[in-house]
Amino acid sequence: MPPTDPEAPPQPSAPDLEILGDQVTIHPGGYVEPPTQDDAPERNLVEHMARFRESPLDFLREVSLHVSGTGWRAYDEVIGQPIYYPGFSDNMKAAVMRTPMLQKRIEDLADRRVATEEKQGLLGGGSETEEKKVLRKAEIVTSLHEVATKLTDDMICKFESKRFIRGAYYLSTQLLTRAYHQGIHVSSEEVLRLRSVAETAAKKKHSIIFLPCHRSHVDYVSLQLICYRLGIALPTVVAGDNLKMPVLGAFLQNAGAMWIRRSFGNDALYTTLVQSYIDTLLQNGFNIECFIEGGRSRTGKLLSPKFGILSFLLDSVLSGRVEDAVICPVSTQYDKVVETESYISELLGQPKPQENLKDFLSASSVLSLKLGRVDVRFHEPWSLRTFIAEQRSRVSGNRPSSGLSDPGSAESRVRLLRALGYKVLSNINAVSVVMPTALIGTVLLTLRGRGVGKSELIRRVDWLSARVHAKGGRVAHFAGATTSVIIERGLEVLGPELVGTIDNLPETTYYAVDRFQLSFYRNMTIHLFIAEALVCAAMYTKVKQGGGPANQRISFDELYEQVRFLSFIFRGEFIYPTAGLLPNLHRTLLGLEADDVITLTRPQPSNPRHDNQSDPAELSGISSIELSIAERNTGRENFDFYNFLLWPFIESTWLGAVALMGLTPPPSTPTNDNTYLDLRQTSDTVQLFGKTLYHQGDLSYFEAVNKETLRNALQLFEEEGIILVRKSQNRKTPSAVRLAPEWTPRRGSDGGIVAEGRLWDFTEKIARSRREGKNRRDGATVSTRVLRLADLVGRELFARAAVMEEEGGKKEEGRRKRGRRKSLGDGGAKL
Repeated sequence: MPPTDPEAPPQPSAPDLEILGDQVTIHPGGYVEPPTQDDAPERNLVEHMARFRESPLDFLREVSLHVSGTGWRAYDEVIGQPIYYPGFSDNMKAAVMRTPMLQKRIEDLADRRVATEEKQGLLGGGSETEEKKVLRKAEIVTSLHEVATKLTDDMICKFESKRFIRGAYYLSTQLLTRAYHQGIHVSSEEVLRLRSVAETAAKKKHSIIFLPCHRSHVDYVSLQLICYRLGIALPTVVAGDNLKMPVLGAFLQNAGAMWIRRSFGNDALYTTLVQSYIDTLLQNGFNIECFIEGGRSRTGKLLSPKFGILSFLLDSVLSGRVEDAVICPVSTQYDKVVETESYISELLGQPKPQENLKDFLSASSVLSLKLGRVDVRFHEPWSLRTFIAEQRSRVSGNRPSSGLSDPGSAESRVRLLRALGYKVLSNINAVSVVMPTALIGTVLLTLRGRGVGKSELIRRVDWLSARVHAKGGRVAHFAGATTSVIIERGLEVLGPELVGTIDNLPETTYYAVDRFQLSFYRNMTIHLFIAEALVCAAMYTKVKQGGGPANQRISFDELYEQVRFLSFIFRGEFIYPTAGLLPNLHRTLLGLEADDVITLTRPQPSNPRHDNQSDPAELSGISSIELSIAERNTGRENFDFYNFLLWPFIESTWLGAVALMGLTPPPSTPTNDNTYLDLRQTSDTVQLFGKTLYHQGDLSYFEAVNKETLRNALQLFEEEGIILVRKSQNRKTPSAVRLAPEWTPRRGSDGGIVAEGRLWDFTEKIARSRREGKNRRDGATVSTRVLRLADLVGRELFARAAVMEEEGGKKEEGRRKRGRRKSLGDGGAKL
């Protein structure tokens, strides 16, 4: 990494909004405050609140100001539609129940039920049948209306009392600033733009749909506090009913939460009810907040979009029931996420604990933790209607059309929904701010050595900050503080549980204590460098062979093929630029060449290699790639940095593929046997298999056994037909999995799995980019020890499946016998 110039001018960045008491100061774009003393106040959106023990008079004054609603605390003139007035919930409930969609669904369900009862002979016969059908339908409609009313009341948010929201704001700010002692920071430019968009949307009665990333329960709180403090109408937050716990559930519902089930199943009434509520909110211009990833990210990086609620939002506009809505992607970043310890436990296979108020409070801000700051950034909002029109014109090749009433085929709707989801994720990445803890975690986890000295840590953090800016990313704004001070603050927030310090040395040395938990923060930066990481991992297939530069040189065709393969297997993990593989690869290679990481060899224009204009190398104008002399002289630290980012994910996917080898049926299994294995047991066994490989030295990264990445790998294998998954809608019947016949390896004469075939070749192609290490110099190790272990755990799964099948057969036989006895008893009674 080249040394950074300490005299270089600071990178321009949007400053923070400063709020001190009732005075709001917004600094112009590009403003950088001159260096100040370390004890100067932080610029943040939520100022530290007075504490009773420290200043009882100020504390009582603040409480009285919030209760009485003085100044901005009154929340009277909000930008948006009226909320927080008595009767709001009743009005909303009545509006939802009046929607034509819900009324039609109730009528259809009633007609269907009456038809079923008539077919079963429950309505009798004769001339009175029609009259009975009418009466019975009326009963069913009344009953369904009662059910729908109860479900609506349980679901909707209840913006009823301004006194409540004033107190809720004060309480939430008190709790949040105890944990995140440096407050909430936002960009002044983005806030001004958001207020302007909100004013325009309010005039048109259009809703703003906030689509944030989701890393913590604090996400809900931070956005609500920002909207309240800026006088923007609070959004209705789509939340899972797992948070609907006693006391807290009612509090959150009155603060804006709408409760939905985690799964709708085949409940047609509930599905229609959710769509009707969303339609009502959008038709009346109420703001909505929905987490694009569904659940919280346990790995630190963005998850693939979840299309459930997003499809409801899209359908509202696509169908013409709603004129338009404004999409606002939001990025929320933290110096430290309070739930990371529980995330690691879940990723290592421990079941997720049931949400409860005691854990929620004890794990969050009540404990006066010092977790740094929260940074919230808003992408430039855009029209959902315009997006739909642009996507349709792109497909049809015509000019954008405003006619959206024709939803088109199911396939086009799915394509439109995916485009919407990934556009939002791309927007979130574009405005995300890299926090100091993410810089420190990334540096510590991309080292070849055990630790790093303070001066080297400063140099690498400076280099990484410069690379983030060069890639169009943002680094947290720290008002002119030096890198040394920023690192000290970051280390204080991370704490000795994550980063250790050795002081009794000529230079203070830092090392990663909990690499698994630190990976959460490293993954916050990986989206910026994924293109470079893919290229370097592909080049590594040659570099790890050693020898001179000529031996480590890779042709463009080989590089292209391996990058294409890695991009393919990680399509569920990362978000790629939309330009396409070849243009992205060409741009990345030119960037690495400009950074003096690689050297590109270009064929002479007068002597083209061939005339195949569809060949990637011919189109790119590059024949081969190798490490530059400068990169070799610096010990490959830039090249290794990019590899270290991707290696854990390569390891995890390789682990999943090797584990599939163990799903080869045992030798005693009949040829035509189609035994399916319990999917959950199989996933747990794969994770246990990975832990064993890690402790035996055949896996470099313990984080490679995390449940999230392994689940993505299994999803990839299913999509490619490598495994067959039999999904169950019944909770009592688990989903099951087996290897597809054409991917199943054969067994040798000794009964062992033979290291050949489609699955083995697929696994080896992944392994080509794995990090080389002790005991892993060739495929022989894998084909002996690792395959033997995979076979061992696989046979245990088949043995367990056989026992379960036998027990199931006994239970079925018992049911048959009980049925026969009951039949004989009924017959005897009739005789």
